[in-house]
Amino acid sequence: MLYLAQVRKNDFLDQHQLRLLARQEADNLWAIIPEEAFILLGKGKIMSENLLVLVELSATGDIERLEDATNWVLHLIQSYLTIGITPEFLQQEAERAEHWRQSLTLQNQDLARRSLELEARREQIQALEESLKREKNSYPQEES
Repeated sequence: MLYLAQVRKNDFLDQHQLRLLARQEADNLWAIIPEEAFILLGKGKIMSENLLVLVELSATGDIERLEDATNWVLHLIQSYLTIGITPEFLQQEAERAEHWRQSLTLQNQDLARRSLELEARREQIQALEESLKREKNSYPQEES
């Protein structure tokens, strides 16, 4: 699983560790890790303190891949922040989408109601046609 982490110095153990900040849930979905979670890098692994890194962990919690997150952060800025996608913009878009969804639901319910009304009218017309046919067949035909 992929995580965003920050390099920290553990003075007690005299080695660097990673503080896990966020976890990738899906391609463009990340979840903040609210509790402090650390992974020791081990002796001899020296990295700049406070450096942001992307770290891929195995199911057992072992580090499989570790890379500087600078390019990833720059990509996020380029992709989202340079075109004005802000949290407020995203909230407004989510609200617009919800209103649109509600409107479509109401339209769909209205169409379903109309469809049922049309079907009932069609059945009434068919019943009336059958009734007229029976009436016509029950009267003797006049000969001209």
